[in-house]
Amino acid sequence: MIDPSPKRLLSVQAVTVKRLLSVEEAATYLGLSPRTIYNGVAPGSKNPFPVKAKRIGKLVRFDIRDLDKFCDGLTGDGGNGESQE
Repeated sequence: MIDPSPKRLLSVQAVTVKRLLSVEEAATYLGLSPRTIYNGVAPGSKNPFPVKAKRIGKLVRFDIRDLDKFCDGLTGDGGNGESQE
């Protein structure tokens, strides 16, 4: 369970210093809920997270460069190839 107390809140500035980010840090970096990422990296997920996680023992980490590549590849067209106007 994620602790919602202020001491657990992360700023994007603090996150960008490290190369490998935890699920919570990656969620903050991307502006997503940690639950979204946890659901996507779970074994057998029907909707896998598009960025491959690095596993170090039981730890799940994301390379910030992979997250940036994912963001750079987003089109902003809602996934249908048409521009939003």
